[in-house]
Amino acid sequence: MIKRIKIAAALSGLLMSQAVMAAAPETSHWSYTGDTGPAYWADIDDDFSMCGLGRNQSPVDIDGAIDAELPPLQLDYATTGTRVFNNGHTVQVASPEGNTLTLDGDLFILQQMHFHAPSEHTVDGRRFPLEAHLVHSDKDGNLAVVTVLFEEGEENAALRSLADSLPDTAGERADVTDTVNFTQMLPAQHDYYRLNGSLTTPPCSEGVRWVIMQSTQDISSDQVESFSAAIGDANNRPLQPLNARVPLK
Repeated sequence: MIKRIKIAAALSGLLMSQAVMAAAPETSHWSYTGDTGPAYWADIDDDFSMCGLGRNQSPVDIDGAIDAELPPLQLDYATTGTRVFNNGHTVQVASPEGNTLTLDGDLFILQQMHFHAPSEHTVDGRRFPLEAHLVHSDKDGNLAVVTVLFEEGEENAALRSLADSLPDTAGERADVTDTVNFTQMLPAQHDYYRLNGSLTTPPCSEGVRWVIMQSTQDISSDQVESFSAAIGDANNRPLQPLNARVPLK
């Protein structure tokens, strides 16, 4: 019985994580530019209505965060990634079993990590050249995303092999020249901002728990260019209003 529950949870998580960045069906094509860009997402498909009607949409500018003495992050990333996929909207690394986040007493399993260039979230109005989303799903398919912001500086050793392996064609997969260590994607200091939001791509579903690391990671200009070239058009959704939300820290 326990084994069946675990299998069902894994499948549910996989399906939900794919929804974060997977392209919509051919009849509901969306993009980041032109008449299929973010301003039109809500009109492309009835299933995308939350992109226009939602009140807790992401991304946002993290401004005026309240000190809430958030508990330490409970992360256990025991395995590494070896494959990268270009899905036409981003490049993403699948996570093997064994990587978890415990949040609000709930266990979330890491499904994949993908990137936005430039960043989607901003902090006090400041935008960054790259943002990583580590997407987790619990047994019911609820999502929690750990976000890492990168600023230009020294070469990032943890990203070196991935940046050298990125497929630049939609639908293409590649083996990473060295494994991707998900723990090393995170800054040494695990202080974070916390708020509820949505998927940043259609269908823009709400109820996503966002954990945004306060400290940034360095990345070289060459590495930024590698990610930008593989992704193609800038894949950051415009900032959304906070409305009644207040970020916590």
